[in-house]
Amino acid sequence: MAVFPTIRLPPGLNRLTWRQLFLLCVLLSGLMYFLRLRRPVTIRPVSGSRTLERGHDLSHRPTRTSWGAPLVWGDSEVSERQRAAFAQRSFRVGLMVLAVGRYTHYLQHFLQSAETHFLPGLPVNYYILTDNPEKLVPPPELGEERSLRVVPVAEMPGWEHLVRRRMDLLASTIDNQVQQEVDYVFCADVDQEFASQVGTEILGTLVATLDPQHTSMPIYTYPYERSPDSRACVLDEEGDYYYTSELYGGLCSEVMALTKVCSQLILQDHALGVEAQGLEESYLNRYLIDRRPTCVLSPEYSWWDSPVTPEVPQKRVISLGRQCASLRDQGKSALNC
Repeated sequence: MAVFPTIRLPPGLNRLTWRQLFLLCVLLSGLMYFLRLRRPVTIRPVSGSRTLERGHDLSHRPTRTSWGAPLVWGDSEVSERQRAAFAQRSFRVGLMVLAVGRYTHYLQHFLQSAETHFLPGLPVNYYILTDNPEKLVPPPELGEERSLRVVPVAEMPGWEHLVRRRMDLLASTIDNQVQQEVDYVFCADVDQEFASQVGTEILGTLVATLDPQHTSMPIYTYPYERSPDSRACVLDEEGDYYYTSELYGGLCSEVMALTKVCSQLILQDHALGVEAQGLEESYLNRYLIDRRPTCVLSPEYSWWDSPVTPEVPQKRVISLGRQCASLRDQGKSALNC
């Protein structure tokens, strides 16, 4: 027996009302979902500075990372102040490259471009780790307070062997020689060209360089190592930016620590039959997530032409190797790839 009397509406009105309510609910749900997708993301700057957020557009030339480290553009006011500060200091910088096998044919051009554009007029030691010292005959003409150190290494047949050994060779060379002779050291790939001035704006405690192809991309597209079996594994919730292994550096103690840790992780993976997809670059990015760099170089300092590479005010360091890899045979011949 009903407690309350039932109010009966005319049959037509009852059907029409419930149908309208149902359709209205569906429309409102769809509208709320659409507005949620379109809701803009708010990026809050650090201390009033323009910051580089993950996957953010570079067109406004941010000067800080999300954790407050300087983001270096060569002609910025921040870089000018950095150069002015270092003009009052006494220091020496090392530039270290591994040139073995077919990569030795890049060596002379690399050194010539570095003599013109890398810290011009400042004390620099070049450390050339090579299995073919004859490629340095005749020796390049060096400026005042510039010197060349040849570090012989055994021939390393096969790309896989080179990948496993490089970080270890860099670490041992810094430990045994470099840290006794210079204050800062930079590790560079030899298949690069210094195309415009690279000054003391790049100096810092631990320096990394943004990979130009991923700087403006969403973080989920970064080619981090995702296999949980690898010591280079980066979880979905981890990561800031994607760094290139073509140029990184800093104080000798910091770079030695980086290369030693990466070498150990590479060897541990190799012992288990594991190899990271991005090879040594995967381990470098893993390390820089755990120990964020104190200075980050913009894509001006590692650039090559590709559909997803952003335009930069000045192309200071050009990756000939990665540029060549993106070209067809005719283009490779033009660049002497």
